[in-house]
Amino acid sequence: MNDRPQQFDVDAAMAALEAQLAPLVAADPDAVMVGVETGGAWIAKHLHARFSLAAPLGTLNISFYRDDFSTIGLHPSVGPSQIEADIDGRTVILVDDVLYTGRTVRAALNELFDYGRPAAVKLAVLVDRGARELPFAADATGLHIDIERGRQIKLTGPEPLRLEMR
Repeated sequence: MNDRPQQFDVDAAMAALEAQLAPLVAADPDAVMVGVETGGAWIAKHLHARFSLAAPLGTLNISFYRDDFSTIGLHPSVGPSQIEADIDGRTVILVDDVLYTGRTVRAALNELFDYGRPAAVKLAVLVDRGARELPFAADATGLHIDIERGRQIKLTGPEPLRLEMR
């Protein structure tokens, strides 16, 4: 059995994600982009520059909103979320690296709504790996992968970004 991680083409996944996001950004150039720490923030930084969005890029640290917080404890590198733009009544493009159970998205929405009430939240993910536990779907996806539970897809970076399945 080969124990080497399977690698995916991050550039192709990013290009597909950009292509799907382009109409959303064109329809609402005043949108605010927010990346979920850490992988989502890396991707959001790239997308924010690519689309030349006027509103400053935001980041969310969802550590305190995770539903497994009491089980896994606090991650040692917890920092504050940073959203400088006013999100009230605006479209927020929430960016994450991997959409799996939906629990990260739920936590991110809880944190996001502490900053205001957006008109809409659009979800952009680099990878959708299926097997949802909560009813969330991405509005833009770079790569769809159906893999069995127990396998993990991990984005490493920030330079260069690498996507591996273990």
